[in-house]
Amino acid sequence: MNEQQPIIVWFRQDLRLTDNAALHHACQTDAPIIFVFIHDPELAQKWTMGAAKQWWLHHSLASLAGNLKHYRTDLILRRGATLEVLENLINETNAQGLYFSRHYEPYQAGLENKINAHFKDILTIKRFKNNLLVEPETVLNKSNEPFKVFTPFYKAAMATLQVADPLPAPNEIDAYTATIASDDLDAWQLLPDETLWGAEFKKNWVPGEQGAQINLDAFTMHALNKYNILRNRPEFIGTSRISPHLHFGEISPRQIWNDVIHSDKGSEPGNESYLKELMWREFSYYLLHYWPDLPDQSFKDSFADFPWQNDSELLNAWQHGKTGYPIVDAGMRELLQTGWMHNRVRMVVASFLIKHLLIDWRHGEAWFWDTLVDADLANNSASWQWVAGCGADAAPYFRIFNPQLQGEKFDPDGIYVKQWLPELQHLPNKFIHAPWGAPAPVLQEAGVELGKDYPQPIVEHHFARERALAAFETIKINPNASA
Repeated sequence: MNEQQPIIVWFRQDLRLTDNAALHHACQTDAPIIFVFIHDPELAQKWTMGAAKQWWLHHSLASLAGNLKHYRTDLILRRGATLEVLENLINETNAQGLYFSRHYEPYQAGLENKINAHFKDILTIKRFKNNLLVEPETVLNKSNEPFKVFTPFYKAAMATLQVADPLPAPNEIDAYTATIASDDLDAWQLLPDETLWGAEFKKNWVPGEQGAQINLDAFTMHALNKYNILRNRPEFIGTSRISPHLHFGEISPRQIWNDVIHSDKGSEPGNESYLKELMWREFSYYLLHYWPDLPDQSFKDSFADFPWQNDSELLNAWQHGKTGYPIVDAGMRELLQTGWMHNRVRMVVASFLIKHLLIDWRHGEAWFWDTLVDADLANNSASWQWVAGCGADAAPYFRIFNPQLQGEKFDPDGIYVKQWLPELQHLPNKFIHAPWGAPAPVLQEAGVELGKDYPQPIVEHHFARERALAAFETIKINPNASA
């Protein structure tokens, strides 16, 4: 038995062995290693993990524990207040070091500061840059202030960006061999009722490091070369579907970047378009770092007086895919059944909630937080504010998607809609995105009775558009204002 004082490697949203700097550097020491994951339900307060992500976390932790078994070591699971759990573990094992990855959510950043202050005099604490390509402090404008618009941020970041090769998974691990108490993963009860989500989720996802690499390999092999074209077509598998793996850190942005640029199956337009999406993720974290109230407060303070009309019945219809607009309803049903939604459709459904229904973007943000397997505090809040027009570099307030035209443009054959709205599968393509316009005999032949089999539109588009524009006119929009 190795009697040296161990190093604790504290896993959080970096549930991988490859390209994990904390793990890599711990393995370079002569000390045995303890691996721990702490489930702290109180840490994030109102932004505690949503139900869909809890499902993913359960299976991701099971996968990580299985991978560590190959090295003849265990993943220690503890539930409780993070500081207290770490203190107990340090005292139990007489640990000499604590290694972990940097995180950027406000509550995580605050926790890291508390940990450093509390333990710095009794053990070595090392925090590693592990989850972003660009650290927020390294990209500032000429006034030494953070950027508020993506394009100048992107240009400044790309001017100095150097993406190193990913760190390899360890060949071997010097495991701490003394017995340490660990919770049973099943006792955390992270899994929902199988009849609600579990069975459908299993058909669509393989959480864990191996699942992440399989998804990325399939994407670079079959879709990367046309990503710039297919990324807006929800009926095709034209995106990487890597976002939940990336959120949980089962794969790093550095791994993705290198796989894309070294792929011989990509194309210059496809590669550039996809890598730019990675940089949008970086920009979202950048914004959250400098504006930590982004999830709760509009970036542009002029929106504080926006005349929202928060109707609970309309919100419920939107949440459950019963708006009467097929592209919107298909997206919301895809979300409920799989925990994911195509990115183009996310923009359409968000615009509909905010601008057609005049429901506060924070209600949509909260629903996505609970139902998306890739719900990410930075991306979720920045994206909702972008659509609403109140965020950094936001879409113009007068940009109001016509859901019928969006469906006709991006799902021209109705394949996506018919997949998620089987009640419309016999409706001719001419009317698939506007069932209300179909003649009665056509509806009858398709077996669709509006208001019974499928809802009538809950709001008329032209009325909703004019009402939204009038609402926006009541506030003074300053594109450079911030909260």
